[in-house]
Amino acid sequence: QVHLVESGGGSVQTGGSLRVSCVVSGRSIGSYDMGWYRQAPGKEREFVASIMWSGDPTYYSDAVKGRLTSFRDNDKNTVFLQMNDLKPEDTAKYYCNAPKVAYYKDNQAHMVFFDWGEGTPVTVSS
Repeated sequence: QVHLVESGGGSVQTGGSLRVSCVVSGRSIGSYDMGWYRQAPGKEREFVASIMWSGDPTYYSDAVKGRLTSFRDNDKNTVFLQMNDLKPEDTAKYYCNAPKVAYYKDNQAHMVFFDWGEGTPVTVSS
């Protein structure tokens, strides 16, 4: 059984920084591409960032590009998300997971995930 435990969230003002972490247990993440996602109150969960198993390359949503950076320590089975220049619209609960393509349909990839962790809340006030 794989467990994902996110931590490091908190409350900051606009322009502040936070680093959130995700510790994975039950499986070595060394061969897994990992992703960060967030869910704001009343909204669907959305993609934030991904990092390949080797640590490079990384990908980011347009909303966070240039401000958030993902990196990983495979020896510690941990993935990190450094968040700088935070904005009120970054307020959400942040989750990590290891997305895998289950199948393609109509040129769209359908992903499968491990069971989601509790996430870690980030609140940015103006």
